[in-house]
Amino acid sequence: MIDPVLLLADLIRQPSVTPEPAEVLEVIERALLPLGFVCQRVRFEGDGSYPVDNLFATRGTVGRHLLFAGHTDVVPPGDVAAWAHPPFAAEIVDGTIYGRGAADMKSGIAAFIAAVSAAVADGSADKGTVSLAITNDEEADSINGTDKLMAWAGARGHRFDFAIVGEPSATARVGDSIKVGRRGSLNGRITVTGTQGHVAYPDKANNPLPVAAALLLALSGKLDDGSEHFPPSNLEFTSVDVGNDTTNVIPATVRLRFNVRYNDRWTPEALGDAVREVIAGQDLRDCTVVFEVVGRPSRSFLSPLGGGVETLIETIARATGIPPELSTGGGTSDARFIAEYCPVVEFGLPGPSMHKVDEHVRLADVEALARLYRDFIADYLG
Repeated sequence: MIDPVLLLADLIRQPSVTPEPAEVLEVIERALLPLGFVCQRVRFEGDGSYPVDNLFATRGTVGRHLLFAGHTDVVPPGDVAAWAHPPFAAEIVDGTIYGRGAADMKSGIAAFIAAVSAAVADGSADKGTVSLAITNDEEADSINGTDKLMAWAGARGHRFDFAIVGEPSATARVGDSIKVGRRGSLNGRITVTGTQGHVAYPDKANNPLPVAAALLLALSGKLDDGSEHFPPSNLEFTSVDVGNDTTNVIPATVRLRFNVRYNDRWTPEALGDAVREVIAGQDLRDCTVVFEVVGRPSRSFLSPLGGGVETLIETIARATGIPPELSTGGGTSDARFIAEYCPVVEFGLPGPSMHKVDEHVRLADVEALARLYRDFIADYLG
């Protein structure tokens, strides 16, 4: 059987900063092929983004179809000199392994591959079908990764009953929280155009800044009071830009950028309509205002709280003595793409060090997560 700690160390040693995979997918293939998996490399490119290497592996053709998913790409380490432990050395000190991607989320991948190897050894994997969907594009564009990989698998007849994404989900201890849904995310841009002029002659110009300021105040903040399983939706402006380095020129244009994290009370279409309604209700002072949705919005989702979710809760409660908290907080993840195909949860380690200098996880936590994955495979497929 595969040791999750040794596999995690091998994964960390591959500097797979988005979108360059180094040899991280080869490491995974070497672990999966002896277990009877059929591994396929799938490379996607285009749609305004860089090419991405992905891996789809599957074993079996009967019973329930369980999918494990995750990403091997990591964020850059930044100033390497600031690290006490080299970011790609996988150093182990006092029961802790250090390295970029240790928490987010090579530990999840190592744990579920080790769990699958145990399930193959004890025969529980033979009672169903197990697949892995691995991308090297989650930390950046997320265009040529899981979204396209899931569509590719679906077009080839793969139908999944339940999925686990190994993202960090725990708060203090392994199994204390699982994410059963995520808020949606929408990026927007508002361009306010007036008339450029000299600040000494404001009557001969039309300053777009007061209009932009009014829109910023009118749109910022909470959009609702939340829903049964989600916190309130919120709109936050992230940039105000006039491109003006002088003090005596009234600018012609102001560009506002914002992001909305929204719950299941909204759709991207409804959000767009709401923004337009607020704009229409403002005094635009003869300025032109253009609102655009930037990129592809991520839709909110909530997995059905039965079936695989219920089984996972029971598995964790039996092992830890406490049922996990069901969470929908945090940002977005690739689970949003998988939710279009089957119920999905995020279940991984605590992640307080992710994206930080000296990112790390405890070895005991990696081993505990692998055991929980192993138990769930037996419970769900059996």
